[in-house]
Amino acid sequence: MANIVVLGSGLVGSVIAQDLASKHRILVVDKNDLSLQRLEGKKNIQTKVADVQNKSELEALVKEVDLVVLALPGFMAFEVLKNVIAFGKNIADISFYPEDAMQLNDLAQHYQATVIVDCGVAPGMSNFLLGYHCSFMEVDEFVCYVGGLPFERKFPYEYKAPFSPVDVIEEYTRPARLKENGKVVVKPALSDIEYLDFEGIGTLEAFNTDGLRSLLYTMKVANMKEKTLRYPGHSRIIQALQATGFFSNQEIEIKGNKIKPIDLTTHLLKEIWKLSPTDEEFTVMRVIIKGKEKDEDVVYTYDLFDRYDKNTGFSSMSRTTGFTCAAMANLILDKKFSQKGVYPPELIANEKDVFNYVMNYLQERNVYYKVKREVVRK
Repeated sequence: MANIVVLGSGLVGSVIAQDLASKHRILVVDKNDLSLQRLEGKKNIQTKVADVQNKSELEALVKEVDLVVLALPGFMAFEVLKNVIAFGKNIADISFYPEDAMQLNDLAQHYQATVIVDCGVAPGMSNFLLGYHCSFMEVDEFVCYVGGLPFERKFPYEYKAPFSPVDVIEEYTRPARLKENGKVVVKPALSDIEYLDFEGIGTLEAFNTDGLRSLLYTMKVANMKEKTLRYPGHSRIIQALQATGFFSNQEIEIKGNKIKPIDLTTHLLKEIWKLSPTDEEFTVMRVIIKGKEKDEDVVYTYDLFDRYDKNTGFSSMSRTTGFTCAAMANLILDKKFSQKGVYPPELIANEKDVFNYVMNYLQERNVYYKVKREVVRK
């Protein structure tokens, strides 16, 4: 039984803590006492109110633990990650930040820390699947469609966020990097809208977002893109907000008061986008991998459809993201992966035992990636 600190007690962080608590002793840390209350009384879980951005507080929290899980908002996570690495701790990280975690690889090697980053769905399992296939076939094309949505479509956004609105807006505003014919191409987020049909859901729209991250330079695949899935029409509403200036970081003055439009926008969206514990929602992902395997042109398609679990009260996004992170954490603790440095999921999936460990971990928790293999006849 290991000692683990989970930094962040949001919807995903709390699920990670509860899953890991089945085998380990967990301390969950957050500045928000109300957020921590949902975990009070849970077996093998203790909670503590603390500021993890305070380096001395952070060091005291992680000093005696075997592993640290980062489940923090993107705006603060990178600096916290850097500090935890410098304390020589192994880490599983789901935080979505704009910085490149591979910048910390030398630091992690120096302090002998095993760090797996982007341990979610996408980035996360999408990377993991591609990394696995690149180990035994020549991949030419990779496409990932992914989204989390409520079953009940409420005007005007038809959307609920399982994490901070500021992170969602970052996804909608950061230019999307794709790979086309071996070259990195930059396109606006929300561009190249297309429509896909999913069984049991209906038609969803897909648009470019900057989700490839480390895949752009870790995988030698000529064509790659990731697209976010939403109900049709959502992107047009977001584009209207952006064009009006609601996402601007530039201060404006109104009646003598200075304010950043993005601060007002995130404040207003926090409630309307808030995913309540009883909101029924689903996570859908389709990963398409094309290439050559043993002289055959093949297409692998992975489909994930996961929904809110009424028995546990866990949202699908917290399940699919949190269980993936917990799998990576146990992978480190069980010494199935122990290399020192910073590793995105695609760089740990090349061993069959590691791939099976993670896939089995998810299946045991009823998270299924259905795979179909097709041979392309010319």
